[in-house]
Amino acid sequence: MTLEGALMTWIRRYHPAPGARARLICFPHAGGSASYFRPLSTKFAPDVDVVALQYPGRQDRRHEPCVTDIGELADLITAEVTALDGGPTVFFGHSMGAVLAFEVLCRLEGRDGPGPHVLIASGRRGPSTHRSERVSEQDDEAVLREIRKLSGTSDTLLADEDVLRMALPSLRADYQAIEAYRCPPERSIHAPITALTGDADPKTTLVEAAAWATHTLGDFRMKIFSGGHFFLQDHQDTVGEEISKALTMVLEPARTR
Repeated sequence: MTLEGALMTWIRRYHPAPGARARLICFPHAGGSASYFRPLSTKFAPDVDVVALQYPGRQDRRHEPCVTDIGELADLITAEVTALDGGPTVFFGHSMGAVLAFEVLCRLEGRDGPGPHVLIASGRRGPSTHRSERVSEQDDEAVLREIRKLSGTSDTLLADEDVLRMALPSLRADYQAIEAYRCPPERSIHAPITALTGDADPKTTLVEAAAWATHTLGDFRMKIFSGGHFFLQDHQDTVGEEISKALTMVLEPARTR
């Protein structure tokens, strides 16, 4: 496969922005897909090159096998991100996507050193915090109960058997990957981290979200929203403001840090 073909497999640009000064790379949640970030692309393009990642096993990649290991998935994504031209970049990940964004940044900094990067970790506890969760080992009904509890998927979609048949394999694979993930307490990045969290998120307490602070050698800030795991759906404008602040940080580091 050519380089261009490989990038087209992983990367979605809903509003191409040639010549943009900064890039926003979006990492979907467990079971999520690149299209979840289309509204962000609409909001920030063409001033920002908005890149949404498409993991294997969903939507137009549904016939590809899912990756059930966070480290392997981060390695694959790092290769795709490396193939992009460099520049100031904000990494935005929600839930499992926050962990993946962190792991990709670890790999990039380990190879090239600190760059003009910022991580926005949304809806996820700090990487080294751990809960014993085994959703991936349960039956389909238990997985669906978990999804309904998080309120990230409409009841209409959950009631559609065809949609469920396509979504369940990627959901289960992603849960398997994130449930097995372990991060050493000392692992950290130079990039500043902004943690976004809902005050009623059943997957992340405020203390667990604040634990992101121990994984950066740069600045840390946390923004608390009203709502549960998918709080960002009810606070799109404010989340957009946080992304704008992060973009300013990577474009004007000397003035804002």
